[in-house]
Amino acid sequence: MADTFNYRIDHHGSLVRPIGLNTGAPESVADAVREAVAYQRKLRSTVVTDGDFPREDFRSAVFDAVSGFRRTDGTDSDGLVEWVAESLPKASGPLLADWTARLAELTVIAPKASLPSPAYLAATTFRPGLGVSSARELGVALAETIQAEIELLVAKGVRLIQLNNPLLLGQLATDPGDSGALSFEEHLAVDALAVRLDERPEGVRTAVAPGWTVPGAIDWARAEKLFGAIGAGRWVLPFDQGTPTELALVKALPEDRDFCLGVVDATMPELEDIDTVMARLDAVGEFKDLEDGALSPSRGFADVASRPLLSAEDQRKKLVLVETLARYVWGNEF
Repeated sequence: MADTFNYRIDHHGSLVRPIGLNTGAPESVADAVREAVAYQRKLRSTVVTDGDFPREDFRSAVFDAVSGFRRTDGTDSDGLVEWVAESLPKASGPLLADWTARLAELTVIAPKASLPSPAYLAATTFRPGLGVSSARELGVALAETIQAEIELLVAKGVRLIQLNNPLLLGQLATDPGDSGALSFEEHLAVDALAVRLDERPEGVRTAVAPGWTVPGAIDWARAEKLFGAIGAGRWVLPFDQGTPTELALVKALPEDRDFCLGVVDATMPELEDIDTVMARLDAVGEFKDLEDGALSPSRGFADVASRPLLSAEDQRKKLVLVETLARYVWGNEF
């Protein structure tokens, strides 16, 4: 059984930006973040984020504050602007710590920070011949930067830090997808470096979100490697499709890990049936202690600022549903 960690109503971090938000005007961004905090508090979330409002996409915490990367005119298969690494990264200051400190000033609800994983960044930005000798070297350097940022976030009172590596779940398939410039084993080794903490204050969790879709067929030896290699205290897993492999992946988690289940689909406006979701959670309760669990949407609502997955109103309905489901599971006390 993992240590009880009662941040039951979670979300991945990104929210639909307000219409007309100008990310180039700090005052308007600050106003939007204040409103986002009030919005999350009204929805009774047990964590708050800045919605990623100050950033272009979920990677920008690094690209905005770390030298060594160059933006290109291309886009990848997910529609993300391609960046390439031309030298080893060097941080010019905190990545997220200043914004999360502001969150702590706005509410007593615990601030949460989400960062791209160093392995994901290395796998997608390394290009041979551009000044970095290998993707592994780039990943290790990024891991040092992100690990230092996690230490700073914890020192500023952040208790939940999530690393996003959308490539990992695809690597668990019996026919794995593209892992970028790093092998699966290199992904694990690099991300493991980032989540290590020399001292872990009570209640602090480093979390990993390994992707948005669980493969239909899983290589369970690779799944065991994933959970064994990366020492994250919480795993944020999609759980919105009701597939046998979603359930089996939760079952494969070691007993000492918390889990956050993405029980509503953040890409579709239709609301899930409560009884259907509760039946899925009851199935989890047959082999996991739900006291070690939390609920969230399946992914961020706007990991790219210009491409929200839902309307603001549909997002609100999804978050309300997550809150309602949490009360069905744990009652009114979180």
